[in-house]
Formats: sequence, structure tokens, C-alpha cells
Amino acid sequence: MKLELYILALTYLLSPALLIYAAQKIPFLDKLGTVLLAYVLGLLIGHLGLVPEDAGGLQEVFMSLSIPLAIPMLLFTSRLKEWKSLAGSSIKSMILAMISVVVMVIIGFLLFRDTNTSLWKIGGMLVGVYTGGTPNLASLKLMLDVDENTYLLTHTYDMVLSGFYLLFLLLIGQRAFSFVLKSFDKNKNKQPILDDVTNPYREMLKRKYRKNLLKVFGASLLILIFAAAIGQLVPESMMMATVILLITSLGMIGSAVPALRKADFSFELGMYLILVFSVTVSSMVNVSDMLKASPQLIYYISMVVFGSLLLHLILAIIFKVDADTVMVTSAALICSPPFVPVVAGAINNRALIVPGLSVGIIGYAVGNYLGYLVATFLHWI
Repeated sequence: MKLELYILALTYLLSPALLIYAAQKIPFLDKLGTVLLAYVLGLLIGHLGLVPEDAGGLQEVFMSLSIPLAIPMLLFTSRLKEWKSLAGSSIKSMILAMISVVVMVIIGFLLFRDTNTSLWKIGGMLVGVYTGGTPNLASLKLMLDVDENTYLLTHTYDMVLSGFYLLFLLLIGQRAFSFVLKSFDKNKNKQPILDDVTNPYREMLKRKYRKNLLKVFGASLLILIFAAAIGQLVPESMMMATVILLITSLGMIGSAVPALRKADFSFELGMYLILVFSVTVSSMVNVSDMLKASPQLIYYISMVVFGSLLLHLILAIIFKVDADTVMVTSAALICSPPFVPVVAGAINNRALIVPGLSVGIIGYAVGNYLGYLVATFLHWI
């Protein structure tokens, strides 16, 4: 591996530590939150030309490993008996979010149908990716026989706009939604709510905690290896859903093991990996290149992403869903399940991680079916 790639790898691994330190020393940065700082840093790294042209493989490794390793660490501290009371509102919010996506895809198609003869296929892919994730996008490409250029443009614009969507949620989402939606009822869950994701890092690396950290990291690694092995046994289109489902399930099972559930700083170690993921994924975004081609497609996807959020918000007001649940379930569907811990950590509400991941897994399961049905309907009209 070239020296530049080694430097980039170290940057991805160590820059979150610098962000955490900076947030502890500068109150303004602490208020912004380390997750948002990680995304901003990643954008700077990508746009300052610090990423080598052949860094794609390295970035894929970091993205593929950081989240699957983090999810069990985040779930080990869960108390399953207490999150069950949250499931009703999460499922309600999921249904409202899916309805919002489908409605905006149809409205956008009617507005832009004359700009692209393949827009009905794109609409189907958007339903798949925004009720499930990238695996659904790829599956629907094959199901609908979408050409490579259209698929790549759609996928890239989705990545850029989903990034802006996520930044909106992290930066002002909770405050904005709280004006019109009720607050999350913390009395429904006795599990400790994360008050400050940065402070625990001051203690985390002390010698007395290293054994616990190695224990939870080792357990997470074993879960990842097992899930990846099982994933090789299923069709490729189902691999991601299978792996994440297994990792999530085993992470929840691990929470029943006292040695894992009571391990100090398990959640914080998982959040550090979330920061690694955040820096990596945002460094891959190139906004300027995306604005040079197919503006109508950008308008369509923007309408689906942000229009569905607005419609979801309106429906949440009507059906009385709280602000935190709307944010987490929306992130699970629009941005995919790996971003659930990102949003939950940023809004200081770890109680919604398990329900959010569950919503995302359901989205993976129904995304292909729903996307194909909507595409068929769009083609018919």
C-alpha cells in the first residue's frame, strides 16, 4: 500500500480523537457535537484533495468494518425489556415515513416525467433505497433493467443529498422538530440517556478499563465474523440485510450477558467507530462534480428526500409521534440503518437505537417489493 494510503488510514482512525479533544476544550465545538464535526472534517479532507485517487478500496474497508463492529458495542448496554414500550411509536413513524416517500416519488414523477424516459425506473429505485438502503437500490437496478449511467448518477446524487439530509438532522433537526412535535417521553424508558458523548472519553483509555474495552471489541469482532460467514450463504441481494440483522440480533443477545452489558465505555467505543465511519463516508462526497450533470434528476431526488421529510413531519403531528422518534426512524429509512447510531448519539438518546435499527431492517425486507410495485405503477400511469 502506498504511503499516501497509510496516511489516509491513520487520518480516518485518529482524527476522531482530535475532534473529541477539541470539543472538550472549546465549548462551541462541544455544542456542535463530534458527529457533525466528523462530517465537516470528512468533507474538508475530500475537497482539499487529500484523498488519493486509488483510495476507494481503503474507504470501502473502513465503511464495511466500522459500523458492523460498532453496532454490537452500542447494543451491549441495551435493556430489551425497556425498549419494547417504544416499539409502537417507532413502527407508527416507520409506516408514516414509507407513505411519505411513496407519495413524494409519485408527485415528483408526475412533475418531471417528461425530462427522462427512465424516470419510472428511477422512482422505483428511490422507493427502494429510501425505505431500505443501497442493497435495495442495487437489486432494483437489476429488477428494472436500469442502465449503468442512470444507476450511477442516481446512486451518487442519493449519496450527496442524503449527506445534506443527515447534516440537517444533526445540526438543527431536533430543535426544529421540537417546535411542532411533542418531546420524547423519557419516562417510558429507564435506560440511561446519553447526556454528553464526549466526556466519557476522558476516562476511557485509562489502564483499568482496557480489559473491558478488549472484551467488548473481541465480542463485536466475533459477531461480525460469524454474521459475515452466514452472509456468504445467502443470495447477494440479501447479504447486507442478513448480516445487519444477525449483528443486531447477536448484539441484543449479548446485552443479556452481564459481563458485556456492564462493561464500562462499550457505548463510547462504539461511538468512536461511528466517528471513524462519519469521517470516511463524508470524505467520499464530491458536490461540485454532481452539480454539473442532470439537474432535473437532482431536483427529483431532492424533492423525494426533503419533501418526504416534510410530509412525514406533518403526518407525525397528526398522529402524535415525538420528535426524536421521527428523526431516528427517518434516518433509518432515508440514510439506512448504519446511520441510526449516528443520529441517536447526536441527539443524546441511545434508547432509540434498537427500535431504529429494527425499523431499518424491516425497510431492507420490504424495499425491493415496494420499489418494484411503485415502479410498475409509475410505468402504467
